[in-house]
Amino acid sequence: MVHYAVLALGGMGLVLGFLLSAAAKVFHVETDRRIEEIEKVLPGANCGGCGFAGCGSFAEALVTGTAQASGCPVGGAAVTEQLCEILGIEVEKNTRLTALVRCSGGARARNKFDYQGIADCHAAMRIAGGYKECPYGCIGLGTCVKSCPFSAISVVDGVAVVDHERCTGCQTCVNSCPKNIIIPVPYYADVNVACSSHDRGGSLRRICDIGCLGCRICEKICIHDAIHIEDNLAVIDFEKCTGCGDCAEKCPRKLIVDAKLDRGPRLMEG
Repeated sequence: MVHYAVLALGGMGLVLGFLLSAAAKVFHVETDRRIEEIEKVLPGANCGGCGFAGCGSFAEALVTGTAQASGCPVGGAAVTEQLCEILGIEVEKNTRLTALVRCSGGARARNKFDYQGIADCHAAMRIAGGYKECPYGCIGLGTCVKSCPFSAISVVDGVAVVDHERCTGCQTCVNSCPKNIIIPVPYYADVNVACSSHDRGGSLRRICDIGCLGCRICEKICIHDAIHIEDNLAVIDFEKCTGCGDCAEKCPRKLIVDAKLDRGPRLMEG
C-alpha cells in the first residue's frame, strides 16, 4: 500500500509540474531587454527627480513611451545621449533642472524683531509671517538645507544658496520652503534674478539693500528681449536668454547673478 501511495503522489507531482510549466509558457510576459540596458546607464540614485518611484520605474516608462529620455536630473546630458541611443530616438534637448533661491537679502535685509524660537522656517513663519521685513525674503533658518537629500543647499550670510554641481533638480527644497521663493530653473540658464519682491522701489529700499527696484535697466540693455519687468520684478525668458550676462553686469543692485550653470553645449538647440 505504501508503494502505491508513493507512486500516486509522484504521479500527481509530475502532472502538476507539467501544468505549471505549461502555464508559465502560456502566461509568460516578454521583458523588454532595453529596460536592463537603461538601468545600467541610469545613476541609481532613486531620487524621484524624474517623477517616478525610482530608476527601475523610470526605465520601464522610457520603453513604454511615457517618459522622456531627458527626464533624469542626476545623469544630465551624457545619460540623455546614452538613453536616446538605446531607445533609437533622436537626442532630446537638455531639460535638466536646478534649484534657484530667488533672494539675495540675508544680512542685507531688515528684521522686524529678534527671533529666538525654533530653527525652522515654518515655525518662524507662524510668528507674524516671519521676522524679516520683506514678505518675500528668505528666512534663512535652513529648513531647505535639512530637506535636501544631496547636501546641495546651505545658508550663507543669512540666505539659502544652492550648489548647482550637487543639485539634481529633485525639487525637495522647492516644496519645503514656506515662502515659495525656491524655484526650478533650466540647468543651462546662465543668468538668474535672485529676488522675489514685488514691492515698489521706494518701499523696498527701506527694508532691503539689494532687492529688485524695477528700474528697467536690465530690460533696456537686453538686445534679445529676454528680460522684462513684471509687477515691479525683473523676469527672464529662458527660451530667449543667451546667457550673455549684459543684464547682470548693468544691474545697479547686483542681484542678477551669472551662475554659469551650463557645463556643456545644449542639446538640440531650438
